[in-house]
Amino acid sequence: MEWYWALAIMLGSLLVLFATGLQICFCFFLVIILGTFLFWGGLPGATTLIMTIRNSVTQLGLLPIALFILMGEVMFRAKIAPKAIDAVDMWLGRIPGRLSLLAVAGGTLFATLSGASMAGVAMLGTTLMPEMERRGYKREMSLGPILASGTLAVMIPPSAGAIILGCIAQISISRLLIAIIIPGLVMASLFAAYILIRCKLRPSIAPSFESPPVPLLHRGISLIKYVLPLGFVVFMVVVVIFLGVCTPTEAAATGALATFILAGFYRRLNWNMVKASVMAATEISIMVFFIIAGAMAFSKILAFSGATKGLTDIAVTMPVHSIVVIILMQVIMVIMGAFMDVVAIMMITAPIFFPVVIALGFDPIWFGVLMLINIEIGVISPPFGMTLFVMKSIAPPGTTMGEIYRAPLPFIACDILSMAVIMLFPALALWLPSLMRG
Repeated sequence: MEWYWALAIMLGSLLVLFATGLQICFCFFLVIILGTFLFWGGLPGATTLIMTIRNSVTQLGLLPIALFILMGEVMFRAKIAPKAIDAVDMWLGRIPGRLSLLAVAGGTLFATLSGASMAGVAMLGTTLMPEMERRGYKREMSLGPILASGTLAVMIPPSAGAIILGCIAQISISRLLIAIIIPGLVMASLFAAYILIRCKLRPSIAPSFESPPVPLLHRGISLIKYVLPLGFVVFMVVVVIFLGVCTPTEAAATGALATFILAGFYRRLNWNMVKASVMAATEISIMVFFIIAGAMAFSKILAFSGATKGLTDIAVTMPVHSIVVIILMQVIMVIMGAFMDVVAIMMITAPIFFPVVIALGFDPIWFGVLMLINIEIGVISPPFGMTLFVMKSIAPPGTTMGEIYRAPLPFIACDILSMAVIMLFPALALWLPSLMRG
């Protein structure tokens, strides 16, 4: 069978199964079983399939996913982030779009504690939306910043998305985790710049308000008490990886320990909280492991059928500049993000795109950063971005899906601009990894 027919059968079957509403991981496993019979000789190939799945889920490199998810659950259930956001709020003063900027700051802060986008949106929405409504903020300047900033969890370590992509694409997870730091901060800066400019041009969308004066000493104490301790978690996850002291697995363990210590420091560590966090993290991790197992098997079947090599040969011999191929890949993922779950996008595109990227001579870590930005766009893209439905569930009464769909569009434009900047200046993604030890 020609490779293009093999690719058409695999992807076509996936799309049909997606349309049935079946869970993503089960869709992939059904297609994998089909591919096993078509390209691996049926029952004898089932042994290869089982070994592939076994090897993919017994990698030590997968352990950080469960631990990072546990970190986010502990932080969310211990309600540590809201106090930190209040402490940051005291320092903002009367600047245009104060609460929207606070959403960006809060989203960036929460991203350093959790790799879960939906948890970030839920936390920011429940914390800031009531006050934004009371202050007369227009929906575009309340819903939009919260949706965009909540998804920064994908782009700032600890990022479960980065680990999943690293496993699927078989690239260095530690380098990818460090590589996303500067791009994540660039994206947060673009969000803040847009808010400032928009509110300056049209003050009515985010009315300014007087807040009671807070003594400098009180602001300083709040900063030290609620924000500075979060640096302990960042150090135990990010800095130890950067210095080469810990692998991502070890750093995830030290980070999880740090979150429990922090919860104890704030007197929120109790048996019910620990039990709920562990149970939730276990359920999510099992589903993620199913997804990774499916992605690895899917990748091997594509390679065995010749589809991966066929696509790579076409990309390498196309009569266009290689960067055009990279741009086309980004366009494809942006379009897919509007209709498909972001994990499904990673599972479909990573096994196909990364061999092409490497064959074209680009750094796979750099491309991984671009892909993660695209993942962030996907979770807020209408009509099926997952965080849009999370926002609908916590939005004030009377909020329409139309308002929720329109709100993130300017921030999606900021994300696309950030992708363009990373393409033009690859050092923004590759400089920090180049300084890593070990």
